[in-house]
Amino acid sequence: MADELGAGGLRFERDGALAWLYIDRPHARNAFTPAMYFGIKKAVHLVNSDPDLAALIITGTGDVFAPGGDLAGRSDPGDEPTPNIGAHMLPFLTIRDSTAPVIAAVNGICQAGGLLIAMMSDICVASDRATFRVPELLRGIPDATYAATLPAHVGIAVARDLLLSARKFDAAEAQRIGLISRVVPHEQLRDEAVDAAKQVLRTPPMARMHVKRMLNERYGFIDYQTMFWALENSPEPREGMRAFMEKRSPEWVPKQFAEDGPL
Repeated sequence: MADELGAGGLRFERDGALAWLYIDRPHARNAFTPAMYFGIKKAVHLVNSDPDLAALIITGTGDVFAPGGDLAGRSDPGDEPTPNIGAHMLPFLTIRDSTAPVIAAVNGICQAGGLLIAMMSDICVASDRATFRVPELLRGIPDATYAATLPAHVGIAVARDLLLSARKFDAAEAQRIGLISRVVPHEQLRDEAVDAAKQVLRTPPMARMHVKRMLNERYGFIDYQTMFWALENSPEPREGMRAFMEKRSPEWVPKQFAEDGPL
């Protein structure tokens, strides 16, 4: 199934009516390649088009769910060639709009694009060992999906805090602020994710689709034009990514606040 998804860092398995999508790229701590972003989108379409599948559960491996994109720009054997990454390749709105339920089973570190997957899923079940972060601004990226969707989950004040500080926080805080809905003991994560899928599947698809559409109207306009213009033209994302790879603070950080190691 990895061949069908066109991404070597993804693993797709069937368990009766449930499909499991494993983010499984341990040598890069599960960081997404462009092919993986597109492959996640393909997996959602696959579950929605297969009459034998009713729901998708997305999880990670080891102690990492997903930390976001691979800033080193690496690809893996099995990755299909992809065009320059753009809004059409990102899986987040596809997950949000999926008719088939999508459950995120967050097993560990969950940041950036990984956290967007957790937020856009119908239900996020997180291990009590999971940690979270919105680090895009540390890399110079004005992330449009977060700017539009995070305030709908946690309110403007908390969204400002998480986006502008890029601080790490644990699963208990993520649940308390309304970013995710369920936190469970780590060893119960798989069973609890399956149980969440069963609960959602008790509801009828058409009525569920309409309720999801009405819920999704709470999100604001997603300004991908500005985001991708910045990625192509602004020096800040290049400096942010270079600083991360060189394990230093970006040059825009005042010297008195610069730290050793990547932010």
